[in-house]
Amino acid sequence: MKYSNAWHLRDIILLALIAIFFGVIYWVIGPVYNILTVAMTPIGLGPAANDILMGVWCMAGPLAGYLFKKVGSATLGEFLGSVVEMFFGGQWGAATMISGVVQGVASELGFAFTGYKRYDWFSLNLSVLTTTIVTFAWDMARNGYAAYHLGLLVALFVIRLISMFIFGGLISRAIVNLLDRTHLLPQTSR
Repeated sequence: MKYSNAWHLRDIILLALIAIFFGVIYWVIGPVYNILTVAMTPIGLGPAANDILMGVWCMAGPLAGYLFKKVGSATLGEFLGSVVEMFFGGQWGAATMISGVVQGVASELGFAFTGYKRYDWFSLNLSVLTTTIVTFAWDMARNGYAAYHLGLLVALFVIRLISMFIFGGLISRAIVNLLDRTHLLPQTSR
């Protein structure tokens, strides 16, 4: 099936709605992250809070890429979601936009590796994998993961991969399937 990279008004409006929706979710998840970190720190697993929630924080990218099937849509979806989170007063301020770009590009890589020719379960899972790897490498540099021992690093990576698979893979696919059933999306762009 051939996909067009042209953006239509309906695509832009839907992308804006996705960005607003996920920006609000990202903003709400901030305090959940804080509570989870505090609760898990006494047992030595405070860093796992980030990885447990990473699938939620990166969900707009795979969803936008899988839904719109356009070059740059995953990056744009994730970045715009981070901008909305920042404007709502997210606890990380403007740094949220940097994370949004990193997470968006990471999501985009999964679709790019197929040459933007496949938009199916395989490419969505490839996006989940690339997002997991790139964001984990980002946290190694930015959040000090490099100082953790190997056992904890492996556990954090696996937790992040599972979170990404559930939210970026399974739930994103379910959302797109539900949107398909509404018949609001033109079949030519799907």
